[in-house]
Amino acid sequence: MAFMEKPPARKEVLSGTNTGLPLTAAIEDESQSLQCSHTIAGLSLPLPPKKLIGNMDREFIAERQKGLQNYLNVITTNHILSNCELVKKFLDPNNYSANYTEIALQQVSMFFRSEPKWEVVEPLKDIGWRIRKKYFLMKIKNQPKERLVLSWADLGPDKYLSDKDFQCLIKLLPSCLHPYIYRVTFATANESSALLIRMFNEKGTLKDLIYKAKPKDPFLKKYGNPKKIQGLELQQIKTYGRQILEVLKFLHDKGFPYGHLHASNVMLDGDTCRLLDLENSLLGLPSFYRSCFSQFRKINTLESVDVHCFGHLLYEMTYGRPPDSVPVDSFPPAPSMAVVAVLESTLSCEACKNGMPTVSRLLQMPLFSDVLLTTSEKPQFKIPTKLKEALRIAKECIEKRLIEEQKQIHHHRRLTRAQSHHGSEEERKKRKILARKKSKRSAVENSEEHSAKYSNSNNSAGSGASSPLTSPSSPTPPSTAVEHAPF
Repeated sequence: MAFMEKPPARKEVLSGTNTGLPLTAAIEDESQSLQCSHTIAGLSLPLPPKKLIGNMDREFIAERQKGLQNYLNVITTNHILSNCELVKKFLDPNNYSANYTEIALQQVSMFFRSEPKWEVVEPLKDIGWRIRKKYFLMKIKNQPKERLVLSWADLGPDKYLSDKDFQCLIKLLPSCLHPYIYRVTFATANESSALLIRMFNEKGTLKDLIYKAKPKDPFLKKYGNPKKIQGLELQQIKTYGRQILEVLKFLHDKGFPYGHLHASNVMLDGDTCRLLDLENSLLGLPSFYRSCFSQFRKINTLESVDVHCFGHLLYEMTYGRPPDSVPVDSFPPAPSMAVVAVLESTLSCEACKNGMPTVSRLLQMPLFSDVLLTTSEKPQFKIPTKLKEALRIAKECIEKRLIEEQKQIHHHRRLTRAQSHHGSEEERKKRKILARKKSKRSAVENSEEHSAKYSNSNNSAGSGASSPLTSPSSPTPPSTAVEHAPF
């Protein structure tokens, strides 16, 4: 599956959510034909009809197979559903059989033995989209009214840092101060996972604002089937966009790989956007939009990944929903043509084919260039030289794996197109015509060959009869020579 990534000699990364509603069935009429529907996160996904009599007919089986394939296509092309734990367990039960909540609880329990001041209030079930990232609502024992969120995550396929460098960088995250980065209160790691604590924000993320969702609700419930689709005001789009671009530029200048920008990774603190989950790239986790940008070979650096993901985020802020597909051929009416200009530079066919602009270039575009940001907080994030070098090498390895994956996808698409073209009705007709022409040509050639053989046979026979008559000891009479002359 496109969405299940296996690194060489590493554990497979499994990311998703695990919420859904059960299968339901209802009798449609007296002919005993059943119509089933599978509902996930409020989305009705119709299954092809069943019947109790005649269900082994070839035509019925073929039609049902076609309907089931369409049903799977609808699920796998829906970005949120395709990351659902139930879907992944159904499609790939061997790789998705572990109980990740239990694994997370074991790790968190071990942490509490050495840090007794923290206490779990409740697990925040499925608030994120990753299968192997779990969240718990926390409190400090001597400050019982304050609420914090603990996140635990396992390693992903792009973890190229040494265990020592990885743990050092994770523990360095609380020292990162920036007006547009959501501060980490506490961070620790071992050789297989990381645990971080941040303050709980009642307002939630930028995605919660767009979808008018409750932060504690499961991911699929919040975003799977929004009741009302409405984008943000133009001034919000301009301000939030500028803030996010500023923090991306800060990270790029520091040489710190990110690659995980999406609306759920942007916390809203009043009118300020603050970036979340800087640890994801250190853990080697796959991006939310990886299945999208891995299709485009020009998006092959983490900087270009961030810019492309910013395009997705801007689209969602503008229209209140993600794009149906990428690249986007044409954009709906927007509050300003300046918005469309940025979207075209990051999500259009031309942009995906030719490459992304830089963050600096986006900051110079009319949509963001006139936005004034007022903040007194001075950015601070000191990374030791040795760790900077480790980050640089890890970033190169992440990009190299992305490029190899893009090559494989490109090769697979070429084969698929060739097979599809070869199996098309038009191609079958062409092959039939060519086969008939070849058959006719072969018949003509065989006929000509037969005629030539017959002629040669006669020639040989004529030559054998006349040889005694042309010998020097026996002159040939004129009448005989004419009778045996070749035709």
